[in-house]
Amino acid sequence: MHPVLNQIGTVFIPVRNIRDARDWYCDLLGLPADGEILFGHLYIVPMKGTSIVLDSKIYAEEHVFKIPPFHLNTDDIEQSYTYMKSKNIEITTNIEHNHWFQFKDPDGNHLMICKC
Repeated sequence: MHPVLNQIGTVFIPVRNIRDARDWYCDLLGLPADGEILFGHLYIVPMKGTSIVLDSKIYAEEHVFKIPPFHLNTDDIEQSYTYMKSKNIEITTNIEHNHWFQFKDPDGNHLMICKC
């Protein structure tokens, strides 16, 4: 067995305010925002597959993602786009190639939704 596995365990996202970020990401994903904040600065978003960890301890403007570090999956790109617009989320691209679009979280991290 190779000592380094070919799998991603988690993605850390730098956020200013851990409670606000927890609430925003849980709302975005349709999850209850009642999970515990760990050590005063970490929140593990309950995901299927690779985890997302929101971390206010690592936040600085220069640490914010300028390009998406991952994408969230969708079965319906048009419905996802409409949903994001209805939530007044800053969308930074149109739907490209009928397959994906990008947006920003409240801290300025660039993220992506992609049709699977």
